[in-house]
Parts: sequence; structure tokens; C-alpha cells
Amino acid sequence: MAGRQLKELFRAYREGDELAFRRAAQEIIEEEEAKQHLALARDLRKIIAGPSTVQVGETLQLPPPPTDREGEWPLAEVRIPSKYLSDLVLHEAAREALEGLSSEVPRWEALDRHGIPRRQRVLFYGPPGTGKTSAAEGLAAEIGLPLLVVRLDAVVSSYLGETASNLRRVFDYVQSGSWLVLFDEFDALGKVRDDPGEHGELRRVINAFLQMLDSFRGPSLLVAATNHEHLLDFALWRRFDEVLEFPLPTVHALRKLLRLRLPAAARGGVDIESCASALRGLPHAAVERVVWDARREAVLGGRDQVSQPELERAISRVRARPW
Repeated sequence: MAGRQLKELFRAYREGDELAFRRAAQEIIEEEEAKQHLALARDLRKIIAGPSTVQVGETLQLPPPPTDREGEWPLAEVRIPSKYLSDLVLHEAAREALEGLSSEVPRWEALDRHGIPRRQRVLFYGPPGTGKTSAAEGLAAEIGLPLLVVRLDAVVSSYLGETASNLRRVFDYVQSGSWLVLFDEFDALGKVRDDPGEHGELRRVINAFLQMLDSFRGPSLLVAATNHEHLLDFALWRRFDEVLEFPLPTVHALRKLLRLRLPAAARGGVDIESCASALRGLPHAAVERVVWDARREAVLGGRDQVSQPELERAISRVRARPW
């Protein structure tokens, strides 16, 4: 570890500069990776991805997110990721691609030196509740980046010209550090430009966004997620370096997710096989709801273990609602 890196780390600690602290830490991690100290580098990434516990009079804070022109509405939300890819049950192709990205992003500089394009713009698509947002969080944690969730409900303004200005504020903010930037429900912004139901303002916004996307060269990973990929403008698809599908889980995946979310100590003699079959065709989020509902009923009944009837009742309630 270079003395310069140590000085930067200690200076950032003293001044409470979270971004400088993370940049110095990232350099140290990359140096350890270059030395093939991979286990150490991975452990350091997991530590830096967790909530900050360094105290400088008070907990270190990331800079406040950008706001609209009037300063009334935050255009994004900063989160420290708390789950990893190992906490998720994902389609194998998506998992392999995400693990590849988690290894690649820290080595972008090596790609740059060899003139190899980065994979910096990623699109997640699939039905609601299939783990797109969780995957973005898990990827951020694996890389060791804070998560910046862009609030498209605030970005898309009713005032002419303001939406593009809000997007520019977001991109200017992203340049201030290294983030995983998530544009969730991306279809709200990226609808096809020839949709007869849309006015010229939206077409101008999409054109402006395409230009910002093309010109972005910052140290952040940009991720867009949509439940309605058929609504996206065709020009957007080719702007993404990686496009990952998040399909509905198979029964095998549902079974795995039930076991992951309902550990053996909490499930007693529950028949996981039949429960997974009963959840066929539902997304990952439905399984999460089933487990929480069943565990809530058990705890309120004074028990630590979930019974089969409690799970079956939770499944019935989940199947009765739209997903």
C-alpha cells in the first residue's frame, strides 16, 4: 500500500469526506487485486459496501442528492447497499453476467489502457417482482459502490423543458463520485418517440437522455430497469452494453428461494416442495410476501416455527392479488 493512499484515507477520515474515503479505499483494493490478493480484496469490498461506522464527530455522510430547480424535490435517493448477489436467487444467465460485471468494473482502468470499451450501461428487463432492483443493490454491494436510485417521478416534470434539466442535474451529480446509478421503472422516461399518445416534449427528453448516455464517461455504472420493455424506444436498446433478462422463477428457483428465506429453524416440518409448486407462475416478490406473512402469523401466535397451514394461507392470499 502506497504512503499516498494512506494519507488520502486518513485525510478523508479526518474531514468526513465519504467520497474521498471511498476513492482511496478503492485504490487500495485495486492494488491488492493486482497483487493477486483476491480474498483480501473481496473482503475489503464487502466492508466498504456496508453502512459507514467511521466516526468523525458524527457518521460520515454522502453528499445530499440533487434536487429540482426550486430545491423542493430530491431527484435521487442515496442508499448504502445491504444485500449481496449471494442473497438472491437469480436466473443463471443473469447471475453469471452480474458476477462478470462485479469483477470487471473495478478493472475499468485496465480496459481503458488497452482500448477495450467498458460495459458501463446495463439494462435489466422482466416482469415486476423478479429481482431487478435487488440485483442492482447486490451488484453495488459486490463492487463496493453506494447505490443512487434516480426518482423518475420527480425527474419527469410537468413543466416544459424541466425534465431534461432535471436529468442534467442528475448526471452532473453522478460525476461527483463513483456510484451504481439505478434508473428504476425506466419506461417512464424511455417510451418510443413515435408513440402517437406522446407529445413533442417527451421526444426531446429522450433525445437529450440519449446524448447524455452516449457522452457519459464518469466512474459510475449506469443501470436501467423496466417491467415494460416493449415500451422502450428502439434507439435505447443499442445504447446499452449489456441487456439482462429477469424472467419469472422456475419451480426449482421458488424452492431454493423458500429455503433461503425460511431457514430450517423457522420452518419445522413444512413441505417446501408443495409450497413451491403452489407458487408456480409468481415472481420472487410473491415468495418474499408469503414468507413474511407466514412468519408474522407464527410470531403473533407465540411460536418461532411456521406451520404448513400458515404457509398455505399466506400462499392463498398472495395468489388472490395481482402481481
